[in-house]
Amino acid sequence: MTDIATLTDLIKPEADALGFDLVRVEFVSGAEEPTLQIMAERPETGQLGIDDCAALSRRISAKFDVMEEEGRDPIDYAYRLEVSSPGIDRPLTRAFDYQNWSGHEARINLIEAIAGKKQLRGQLEGIEGDIIKIDDRETGSQETPLANVHSAKLILTDALIAATIPVSTAGADEIEEQTLEEQED
Repeated sequence: MTDIATLTDLIKPEADALGFDLVRVEFVSGAEEPTLQIMAERPETGQLGIDDCAALSRRISAKFDVMEEEGRDPIDYAYRLEVSSPGIDRPLTRAFDYQNWSGHEARINLIEAIAGKKQLRGQLEGIEGDIIKIDDRETGSQETPLANVHSAKLILTDALIAATIPVSTAGADEIEEQTLEEQED
């Protein structure tokens, strides 16, 4: 399997060029073929629209095609490229994610157990240095180094939905009106 750190180093400049923050790069093995999943976001909204996803996908594909032609193919087997927004119940992959989403509920899967548990679930209390703080539902306030996190994500709650900046709905009324007019014809 191709090294994720190397792929991240290749993909990050493409996201940066479009003004996006790279959230996560990972390979997922599926039933059909491996999938290179890339999550990115606009820093001002924490989201990525469909046109943004397409633009980033085209940049990455073009870069990888040139590398392949030069004999430096970063992935030398068949795979599918998937570019998306992190979504509301987003993964927490960067240190500042834990501070940005402090006060919201999260699930953190650990490499080494803390308080006898390898999964903590509760309200994020932020991060100091590289120490994540979470008020676990079962064991109370816990701390763990960021390096001990296998994976983490926000839990979808009403509070999270209320705190999330909505995707622009500009033009939605026009689309609805056109649809109704078309139905009347």
